[in-house]
Amino acid sequence: MGGLSARTEDGFVPRTREVIAARVDRVADGVVSLVLVTPDGSPFEPWEPGAHVDVHLGGGLVRQYSLCSSPGDLSHLRVAVLDVPGSRGGSRRVHRELSAGDTLEISEPRNNFPVRDSRKYLFLAGGIGITPLLPMIERAERAGREWRLVYGGRSRAAMAFAGQLADTYGDRVELVPEDERGRMDLGAVLSLPRAHTLVYACGPGGMLRAVEELCMGWPPGTLHTERFAAAALGPGATSGPFEVELARSGKTVSVSAERTVLEAVEDVGVRVLSSCRQGLCGTCETAVLSGEPEHRDAVLTGDDAGSTMMICVSRAAAGCDRLVLDL
Repeated sequence: MGGLSARTEDGFVPRTREVIAARVDRVADGVVSLVLVTPDGSPFEPWEPGAHVDVHLGGGLVRQYSLCSSPGDLSHLRVAVLDVPGSRGGSRRVHRELSAGDTLEISEPRNNFPVRDSRKYLFLAGGIGITPLLPMIERAERAGREWRLVYGGRSRAAMAFAGQLADTYGDRVELVPEDERGRMDLGAVLSLPRAHTLVYACGPGGMLRAVEELCMGWPPGTLHTERFAAAALGPGATSGPFEVELARSGKTVSVSAERTVLEAVEDVGVRVLSSCRQGLCGTCETAVLSGEPEHRDAVLTGDDAGSTMMICVSRAAAGCDRLVLDL
């Protein structure tokens, strides 16, 4: 789906692509699947497992959803949406207002959760976290790799695609409905590091924190995660004001405790491509030329820390009163 973004003199201006919700299906208790097609029936361009799209739902609502269709079938894209209690509008719109035949706009797929080649994989899913793992499992299966999925949820009826997975892949899929078996025993699953195995996990924050702790003894680079929300800040998090120098535009802005870097930059007329404004999608990633950022997003890994930052949520670290950004 190339050609969806265009550079202007003062930054990136996103363009979107019109799609039609060809099917709106309930695939589990509280989960709706959207099958998206192009208006003229033309295929989408190739994408990789782990990718997500921004879905523009009208009224300024933009939400990020993982692609869970087959990367080998470009006739359509599929996302699945959880009905979230207390939703800010996205899931409510999908579950209560959207119908088959409605027109939407989506962004170009972006991938903050790419799957690396490995001899073996361990996939861990919690609830709607199964969605980005579906194309990864398909890729591993087609490549003849050894893999295992452990998938937990509130109940079997609430676990999207659970039946399809079990029927297709048999005992390589372990379903853990909480009302039948209790919570996933992550300690048992991750008790011993496995040679030549990469771990891909997606689910609620509590599950991912447990997985991260249990994988501390595994080889570096083993664990790969995707979060639904940015991690909670620790007690040492900073919130005071600081300055940001914009190297390319020659401007300097002050960022108060109540404002984000993105908001401050926009206030002086510098446009930056952004979407979620919650540190989840990676759209506003910006190079850091000088200074130390405090990362508050759910995208960057330790390898990226320091060289870039998500300016919608991240700030200057304690003791750093000035950041220089490539803007």
